[in-house]
Amino acid sequence: MSQFHLVAPSGYCINQDAARLGVTRLEASGHRVDNQTIIPRRLQRFAGTEQQRVADINDLVTLEGENQIILAVRGGYGASRLLETIDWAGLARRQQQDPLLICGHSDFTVIQLGLLALHNVITFSGPMLAGNFGAPELNRFTEEHFWRALKNPTYSVEWKGNGPQCECEGQLWGGNLAMLVSLIGTPWLPRIENGILVLEDINEHPFRVERMLLQLMHAGILGRQRAVVLGSFSGATPNDYDAGYTLETMIDYLRSRLDIPVIDGLAFGHEQQTVTLPLGAQATLWHSQAGSRLTLRGHPVLKA
Repeated sequence: MSQFHLVAPSGYCINQDAARLGVTRLEASGHRVDNQTIIPRRLQRFAGTEQQRVADINDLVTLEGENQIILAVRGGYGASRLLETIDWAGLARRQQQDPLLICGHSDFTVIQLGLLALHNVITFSGPMLAGNFGAPELNRFTEEHFWRALKNPTYSVEWKGNGPQCECEGQLWGGNLAMLVSLIGTPWLPRIENGILVLEDINEHPFRVERMLLQLMHAGILGRQRAVVLGSFSGATPNDYDAGYTLETMIDYLRSRLDIPVIDGLAFGHEQQTVTLPLGAQATLWHSQAGSRLTLRGHPVLKA
């Protein structure tokens, strides 16, 4: 079985019962869960002081052992405060030994993108302790896809997407849309040419999603990609004022502005059902009327 090591660089885990349930589930499956003392840690809305939270990340440099799964407790906000004090070079050196399998999403995206931008370190955008492993009912799809990503050097995810027929290859990157946009103009945003950009978000109205996507377009980032894959945008419900302006009509508008394929419908993001994707891996995207498939390779995996 595997060894999980918890980190909490972002918000205070308001659902303590969920986090404890997540630990119980992992331990009941035979896994070891280290660093549990960080779960109740709190300062204001954050999971501890700046020094404590950045230490969660920097201490990984000296973490010993193989098959270490680094799991974020939750997202929220706070990782952006740490970017200047993270030991990026040390983490990159650690990855050259026995790679840590670093997993999280949401606010954790800025750390994942920083590692990719500065040292091409691949991490996994996937479930977290409280929100996923500690859900009232553990989603089997999510659990299955998590282990599929961490155990197989090449694997595919399939779904029924929408968009133009296409086949392309490139480096997979992205994650949470708001966090990615917050890194524009900083050293922590990867400059990936001919990539496949995958995006998701939560509690952003369709017009806010559009505004962020247009910012990526105006900055030239979307135009440098081979394709854009859209995951879930939870809580993006329009209101009466929108008068028919929905997430779907927004996506159609985006397609009208871009010369690259935009494929939607991937179960990826803040929903209970989500795939796990290795950010920085090599990807091949196929889409036709029959469905969509993303094949991933080149990412670190658990040793047998």
